[in-house]
Amino acid sequence: MSIFGATGSVGQSTLDLIRRDRDAYEIVALTANSDLDSLAALARETGAKVAVIGQERLYGALKEALAGSGVEAAAGEQALVDVAGAGADWTMAAIVGCAGLRPTMAALKAGGTVALANKESLVSAGGLMMAAAGVSGTTLLPVDSEHNAIFQCLAGSRLEDVARITLTASGGPFRTRSRAEMANITPAQAVAHPNWSMGAKISVDSATMMNKGLELIEAAHLFPVGLDRIEILVHPQSVIHSMVEYRDRSTLAQLGSPDMRIPIAHALAWPQRIATPCLPLDLARIGRLDFEAPDEVRFPALRLTREAAAAGGAVPAILNAANEVAVAAFLGGAIGFLDIAMIVEEVLTRYSAPMPTTIDDVLAADAGARAMAGDVMERLTV
Repeated sequence: MSIFGATGSVGQSTLDLIRRDRDAYEIVALTANSDLDSLAALARETGAKVAVIGQERLYGALKEALAGSGVEAAAGEQALVDVAGAGADWTMAAIVGCAGLRPTMAALKAGGTVALANKESLVSAGGLMMAAAGVSGTTLLPVDSEHNAIFQCLAGSRLEDVARITLTASGGPFRTRSRAEMANITPAQAVAHPNWSMGAKISVDSATMMNKGLELIEAAHLFPVGLDRIEILVHPQSVIHSMVEYRDRSTLAQLGSPDMRIPIAHALAWPQRIATPCLPLDLARIGRLDFEAPDEVRFPALRLTREAAAAGGAVPAILNAANEVAVAAFLGGAIGFLDIAMIVEEVLTRYSAPMPTTIDDVLAADAGARAMAGDVMERLTV
């Protein structure tokens, strides 16, 4: 197996499971963007054949850190693509953001099984990714807790029998805040998710509910039942991870503790099951499960993502790129919390790109959207 994004939260959770049955897995490759020390330590620990650092300037330091270990060092985007295309039996695609597009596509073209935790791949290039998986016969397993839940609820059933898919959302840390209160939110407050332990970017996306909108776009590609049959429901306890209603009005839901090791373990063992160290679900202790409709006024990212999904073409890639730029600016203290969705909406209004037919087309749209987002922010902060 290969783990792309080995030093991130999903990569770390995957490695935690692997350590519990170490002899069952052979590590082909581990990758990280810039965390050289952690990558080198993990590569030595697991006996990986190759370790790839995304930042090409760190190649020399990585090679030195791996000296005498027998682990090959590599660096840069092309190295990531080459390793992804080498054809591991099972690949965890967990590079955050659009940086994961080329490696994920290479893994999908190579065959085997790809466990997908990089939602931006399907958001920005879903049509291309799904087509590539179909041609190569790659098994694509969703790792996001919501999509993994839907996958489990669909087991043995036909998509044509689905009446509705419901993506559940915690609502994030500001579920009950007014728009006025959210105006002064700090990055530290935004990354403090009430239920999940995640990286900074995805935590901010959860706080704006952009993450749930991106998951809607992703779900539309993974489970093509039509956008009108995919909805979002706020469920603060994060116990029900998603639901599928069938035309006979039976509804199946997947429940579990809010621990990413559960969906990762499902993808790791599929079509079988493995034990995890995760806490068992104690419904008596939880006591109640609450639900409410999402508020697209307080959380306009939900509206923007649904509109982008309906528009198709390069629009989801533009939305994703603008959001990545805006979130980075917010985390850096350059813009306010409410400015994130405003910047994304303005980029969507002002910038367009042709229908992408290749990953290069997607990346060109991404680059143009990032440039436009920079222009919008420059005017905002003057």
